[in-house]
Amino acid sequence: MARHPADIANLDPRARHLLRTLIGRYIQSGEPVGSQTLARHAGLDVSPATIRNILSDLEEIGLLSAPHASAGRIPTAQGYRLFVDSLLQVRPLPEGEMTRLRNELPAGSGIQSLLGNASELLSAMTHFVGVVSVPRREQFAFRRIEFVPIDGLRVLAILVFADNEVQNRIIQTRRPFDAGELERVGNYLNTHFAGRTVADIRAHLVRELRNARDEMDVLLSQSMELAEQVLAPTHDDMVLAGQTRLMGVQDLADVDRLRELFEAFARKREILQLLERTVRAPGVRIFIGEETGLAPLEGMSLVSAPYTAGGQVLGVLGVIGPSRMAYERVIPVVQAAAQALGAAIQPDPT
Repeated sequence: MARHPADIANLDPRARHLLRTLIGRYIQSGEPVGSQTLARHAGLDVSPATIRNILSDLEEIGLLSAPHASAGRIPTAQGYRLFVDSLLQVRPLPEGEMTRLRNELPAGSGIQSLLGNASELLSAMTHFVGVVSVPRREQFAFRRIEFVPIDGLRVLAILVFADNEVQNRIIQTRRPFDAGELERVGNYLNTHFAGRTVADIRAHLVRELRNARDEMDVLLSQSMELAEQVLAPTHDDMVLAGQTRLMGVQDLADVDRLRELFEAFARKREILQLLERTVRAPGVRIFIGEETGLAPLEGMSLVSAPYTAGGQVLGVLGVIGPSRMAYERVIPVVQAAAQALGAAIQPDPT
């Protein structure tokens, strides 16, 4: 049934209360909710017949559906959307759980360790899939770089970033470099660019090389040749935890559905693109069912939030689970995890 926005916006308080109660009962039990059940739990002084009429109206405007005749109703994706946007009451995460997040995401830990811990915590605290996008290294200042000749046209570059992350990258050069040349290039980059971001270094080298008119020309050319490869943008990635938890979810009993989901998790690309849609949106974003734009996530929801450090958005974390999830529980967990992860990632020293 097509959704009628005007009708939804004009729902009276009684209909809203019944919708909120029905969705709450359905999230809790996983069973279609009938008028008799609502009459017992809604706390309204109305008959089951009146409730049936209201439910029929809610179904007519696309907020509920009846999977089986006379078996009660369940929320549609539009029903969940209205529930999340205007009917849900979200409370802050209890202090004990906030303390747990801070303790297990301690400041000063390596980035990879923090991301892994964050995804595991999100999964453990919600019983769904925890996902965290990896920050682009271009956003971090680098502390030191060393070049080591391997053989022929291959060079090993060792980068130490300001957050103590170490990366080894093998690059292919256009001509052989001897150890002395590589040492001079490393010394030049370390002396002039330590504490600056990778993107800034690339841009500066291009300007310097364009303006070079003296003996520095050769060293700049060598630096640019090596730097344009070793400081090139890296591919995006993400850390996942808890995929197997979905195997015990009542709504995902179909083996083919699970296979499609696991394949999407393995590919990562579509999930990353979905997360990217939330990078510039402050606070929590929720995608329900078809809103994700991904067929494998039909009947699933993503609750996500960006995490920041030093006033800069570094990435996005979130929880993927069935649309029949306890949003009032998942939302504060995601909010708090984003705050804790951002606080644990130390801003780059200047």
